[in-house]
Amino acid sequence: MTTAAARLQSEYRRLRNQLLEAEIALKDQRESVAALRRQLPMGPAVRTDYVFREGPADILDEAPGQFKDVRLSDLFAPGKNRLIVDHMMWGATDMSACPMCTMWADAYNAVAPHVSQKANFVLVAKVEIGELREWARRRGWDKIRLLSSGQSSFNADFQVEGDGRQHPGISVFSREPDGKIHHFYSTEASLHPGPDGNPNHRGIDLFSPVWNLFDLLPEGRENWSPKLFY
Repeated sequence: MTTAAARLQSEYRRLRNQLLEAEIALKDQRESVAALRRQLPMGPAVRTDYVFREGPADILDEAPGQFKDVRLSDLFAPGKNRLIVDHMMWGATDMSACPMCTMWADAYNAVAPHVSQKANFVLVAKVEIGELREWARRRGWDKIRLLSSGQSSFNADFQVEGDGRQHPGISVFSREPDGKIHHFYSTEASLHPGPDGNPNHRGIDLFSPVWNLFDLLPEGRENWSPKLFY
């Protein structure tokens, strides 16, 4: 190995060790944040047993008689008292599904069988259930429970609808021993504005492997954004 190559290797190792320290600190910070989240008390009991529209589990089955109304309380399987809700940004007047929410749901569909071992998991959108299911067939979402919040106030009540627009986010609900359902936690893609006054849109990036993989690249994620089709 030449002297120049040895110096380059030594400098790389020094910087990589420095990066490793930062990665360990980031891991510790993530675990600290998760611990703080677990310390949150249960929010107040949810007063409305919201009604959603749902079709058959088989997204290829469009028999009209198989569509039904389900309530929030129906989303908890026996013995499974936690519920994760993916709020999809797609309203009745939107021309198409949100590309970012679609990318998230593509990944959620793959991991849903694993998540469902510990918690109930559903995707909720404001758009009509038939349109949501048609999009699911095109994307191959055959493992996610799909619900339309329709005309209910569910989206607005949990701050993923405002000013006539839908917003992406994640919410967690808990069914307590007395049978009451409590809201435990919600987070949105857009967190509070940063020092420049612009909103921070990376609030739920950790829930998509795409961003995390791009952050490994020499150039990072740059200004890349997902599209519905490539």
